[in-house]
Amino acid sequence: MTSTTDAISFDTTPAQRPLVWLPMDHRRHGGDDQSLPFLYLGDKYARAVRDAAQAQPVVFPLADVAQIPALLALVDGVMLTGSPSNVHPSHFNEDVADASLPLDPERDTLTFALVQQCIRAGVPLLGVCRGFQEINVALGGSLHQAVHHVAGMQDHREDETQPLALQYGLSHAIDIATDSAMAGWAGGTTAQVNSLHGQGVARLAPGLRAVARAPDGLVEAFEIQGASTFAVAVQWHPEWRSAENPFYAAIFAAFGAACRQRQTLKPTGAIAYG
Repeated sequence: MTSTTDAISFDTTPAQRPLVWLPMDHRRHGGDDQSLPFLYLGDKYARAVRDAAQAQPVVFPLADVAQIPALLALVDGVMLTGSPSNVHPSHFNEDVADASLPLDPERDTLTFALVQQCIRAGVPLLGVCRGFQEINVALGGSLHQAVHHVAGMQDHREDETQPLALQYGLSHAIDIATDSAMAGWAGGTTAQVNSLHGQGVARLAPGLRAVARAPDGLVEAFEIQGASTFAVAVQWHPEWRSAENPFYAAIFAAFGAACRQRQTLKPTGAIAYG
């Protein structure tokens, strides 16, 4: 029988999958006087990281801003996921336009700092939907709180009365910048994407380059200019059944490749417990 004091070694060579940090949502359940806090991560995001990016998703429950440098040293990439909640409009100097929509100020605080530190540390960064909006606001941009109320813009929301397969089905075309990596992933300068968002970019932050737009001109994807590694965000949901969509799969493949590249630059060895 192995003694409980014997060391257990875990191989941490580059052959092991890279680690991707997915920040969690904060929500409360129960009555107003008896609600309890819960932490959430959408299954589809974790599965896309595991299966399409070929990386291991990890979470750090209750991580705070002060811990970001130490935690980033442990991982090889960061994915900012979508969420039912919206970025609080106070971050772009506006009042809340619709009090019925959920907010998540705890997530805002963590992810805004995380975006800045990922860029400084050269950590691969992928933003999806809310994550796309977080990056824009964290770097000084603003959002339309209701795109469908903006003159000339189409309604980008899903029909929640429909089955999920239809809600996440292809909704509209995007025009992609010819000289962007995204054009390579899409296999051309046009593609079809899903659309499940009420908010969207109003003012693009300095240092961001729009690389895809919807027919109404709304920014659908951007890259962080001058980034030393993968730093891309999209407004749609490529995590949805990514294996069935070569364009979506290519986004995650490129992100995973960047995470593996970062992994090779980190010290290797064995971590012993015992």
